[in-house]
Amino acid sequence: MTTAGRPLRLHPDRLLPPDPDVRSIARQLYDAVRDQPIISPHGHVDPRLLLDNEPFPDPATLFITPDHYVTRLLHASGIRLEELGAGRGPLSEPQSRTVWRHLCSHWEVYRGTAVRWWLESELADIFGVDVMPSIETADTIYDEIAERLATDAYRPRALYERFGIAVLATTDDPADDLAAHSALAADPAWEGRVIPTFRPDRYLEPARAGWSDAVADLGKAADVDTGDFAGYVEALEVRRRYFVEHGAVSADHSHDDARTDPLEPSEAARIYRAALEGDASEAEATALRRHMLLEMARMSCDDGLVMTLHPGVRRGHHGPTTRDFGPDMGHDIPIRIEFTDALRPLLERYGTQPGFHLVPFTVDETVFSRELAPLAGFYPSVYVGVPWWFLDAPHAIRRFRAAVTETVGFSRTSGFVDDTRAFCSIPARHDLSRRIDAGWLAQLVAEHQLTEDEALQTAEELVTEQPKKVFKL
Repeated sequence: MTTAGRPLRLHPDRLLPPDPDVRSIARQLYDAVRDQPIISPHGHVDPRLLLDNEPFPDPATLFITPDHYVTRLLHASGIRLEELGAGRGPLSEPQSRTVWRHLCSHWEVYRGTAVRWWLESELADIFGVDVMPSIETADTIYDEIAERLATDAYRPRALYERFGIAVLATTDDPADDLAAHSALAADPAWEGRVIPTFRPDRYLEPARAGWSDAVADLGKAADVDTGDFAGYVEALEVRRRYFVEHGAVSADHSHDDARTDPLEPSEAARIYRAALEGDASEAEATALRRHMLLEMARMSCDDGLVMTLHPGVRRGHHGPTTRDFGPDMGHDIPIRIEFTDALRPLLERYGTQPGFHLVPFTVDETVFSRELAPLAGFYPSVYVGVPWWFLDAPHAIRRFRAAVTETVGFSRTSGFVDDTRAFCSIPARHDLSRRIDAGWLAQLVAEHQLTEDEALQTAEELVTEQPKKVFKL
């Protein structure tokens, strides 16, 4: 059966509990938080988007090409990435329209996914689209969105204000001069808050191709000689302070595992020299990276940057795609992860250090109740990161609350993190989280585990005070 001509209507109770009595409570909780400002402490929006404030070029570039959540299912359905604009640069109008038709003609593949929910929210709530995407309606919807994108009301700054974003964190290379952030902060016409995030992964992975060149660039940015291990560590410290001076509140890390095994200083220096010369073994390179993650925690204790961890993902699973199109093409695949022993060296040294905040995220649901919640239930530094990436979906968030809440409640979790490159999906993602949490809290009220006043206070704190506290905002 075709979806052509079907209306696109968003039910006001979508994602709220089906039980009428519980749903009534959830409505009240959701109504109290639905219009609260958005705090986005981790994401990948380019700050130049808001600095330049140029109109979005076309619907496909806005909705599809930068969003690997969208492109990966289209690719799995047999559409080549180059047909979706990957590696093409700016799209011509015919190219953009073709990409858009691919999305609309495969609308059914998103049934039941969080992506479908986000896209429908964006189409209906932001752009006023009232017909379901299909091959028959593709061009009409495209024209409707393109017409709106040509108006000032749909430029990035206007949408930032309309979305109610209070804080937007970007993800930035440690050698970046942060010129876009500086210019945006200095713009008298700009009243928002966009802050950088220190992401040093490529400088901590000696086994990666191009690591020695990256370290040299880091040294130039810091004006420090990175010819030895002491200089390398100093360069990282200098650049972290530079980020703090430009408003950063966190440092983000993503590696295959979360191990933080220490090395003796002489051994770390030896491996570093060997890595610079291209003589370090894979095991030695891994050992240095694990030691440097421990060093990053030490630096966070010194400079105050919140330490977030996003481990357990095999990046670039399909080598030919990485080679042809680069990273972030939708084929980063989760792997099993362990935290209890991996983080023990770090937590024994710094876990009770005043002011240190560690936020571990995972896409391995098995560790929520077994490892992360118990760690956050003892260490004052640890806050469990809410579901992100593949898990930032309705049932996964409910499973997270079920796994974590009974051990650590709500106060030891991070607040919602959207982790998105797709600018217009930000309000949709936060709205989804608010609806799910309202439903979860309503269930606790219905079971007489919480009073309505407690549930209301918790719902509000999860979207306001909790992310401010955890990310030191």
